[in-house]
Amino acid sequence: MISDTAFLAHDHAPALTPLKRGEAAASAPTPGAVAASVNAPAPDLGILRERFSALFQRIADTAAEREHTRTLAYAPILWLKDSGFTALRVPPQWGGSGVSIPVFFELFQDLAAADSNVAQILRPHFGFIDRLLIDRDAATQAHWLPLAGQGAVFGNATTETGVGAVGHLQTTLEPDAEHTGQWRLNGRKFYSTGTLYADWVIVVARSTTPGQADDIVNAIVPTELAGVERLDDWHGFGQRLTGSGSTVFTDVLVPESSIIRFPRQEPTPLVAYFQLVHLATLAGIARAVQRDAVTYVQARKRVFSHGSAALPKEDPLVQHIVGELASTAYIAQLAVNDVATHLQAIAEQRRAGVEVSRATLDALELRTAQAQVAVVEPVLRAATRLFDVGGSTALEESRRLDRHWRNARALASHNPVIYKARSVGDILLNEAEPVYYWHVGTKAN
Repeated sequence: MISDTAFLAHDHAPALTPLKRGEAAASAPTPGAVAASVNAPAPDLGILRERFSALFQRIADTAAEREHTRTLAYAPILWLKDSGFTALRVPPQWGGSGVSIPVFFELFQDLAAADSNVAQILRPHFGFIDRLLIDRDAATQAHWLPLAGQGAVFGNATTETGVGAVGHLQTTLEPDAEHTGQWRLNGRKFYSTGTLYADWVIVVARSTTPGQADDIVNAIVPTELAGVERLDDWHGFGQRLTGSGSTVFTDVLVPESSIIRFPRQEPTPLVAYFQLVHLATLAGIARAVQRDAVTYVQARKRVFSHGSAALPKEDPLVQHIVGELASTAYIAQLAVNDVATHLQAIAEQRRAGVEVSRATLDALELRTAQAQVAVVEPVLRAATRLFDVGGSTALEESRRLDRHWRNARALASHNPVIYKARSVGDILLNEAEPVYYWHVGTKAN
């Protein structure tokens, strides 16, 4: 469990108090300032890259050491919060930069290239922000987005392990008999990505009310609230530092204002958004593979007697491999940018109050699935081919070049690519509908 003293030792910011419905933030701007901030253009990508370049380099310079010593990434997350990176998608009137989806994913790929662990940590955070922006009403946005604008980070507690039935949640949210309008949250989650580092955690639970049908809801609770226990028990060989372990909730008191009821049957662009985060992280890994290959080869002097040049960087075979690695990074980036552009168009339609057609949402889901199938295998192959540019020194644990393959493999396993490929084939052959919501569990015999 992560104790209060452990968080203080890492200079972790205390949880921020949510705003009540209709309540203005303490530092709320005047109406005129709000109008000006809404209409102000978002910062240019070039300016933003210049703003974050030193920070990304700092994260990259320390990434291998964190991986080698398994040092949790509290420091990089704090740097990103302090820099305003975690508020990039938050509109200016709530304290953020209000950048577009394509601009954000350009910068997110930069972060993933620096350290894909850190990028994955923030997946639920940015997914929650965009879910609010794309899928929710103005009152819900005004309730939560100011917190993100102030630097709060949101984690995730969705998936459960064990032998529960497919689609059935064991985590429950029940009315509290002693507190009117309050609920009690109980359950255990795994794959709680980012929650070790978060101020708030978004918990998917089964809402049970006597006399009513169960409902699936999101309860949003401070991570330091009584009854919330975070365990650093993720032991996968990839994404080791993402805090993707257990979160336990024991009689956690949740107010009605901290419960969001998302529709779970209607098509949504948010499925594509969450998959796009994985794709952007994979694209960042591909760039890191290219970067590390170039750095390694340029510094290397030793050659093999049966090589083709006096220096490794002059060897045509080594040049060929580096060219392949760079080409994989390029194609991965194109796929991410393409999906991001189409997602931005849908977000703009929704923001303007224009109904998005089912055909448009289906096309986005198909495009995202195709991108996943197209990107995963080449990136995994590139992370392996990286070791063909040199000798056994590339295997030194201090370099941790193996982290690129391990982290890419973990990302590819979250939403297995074989099912995405099958889905694409079924859509094209049989005009099947995309699957917008999927679950993990055991099926009845």
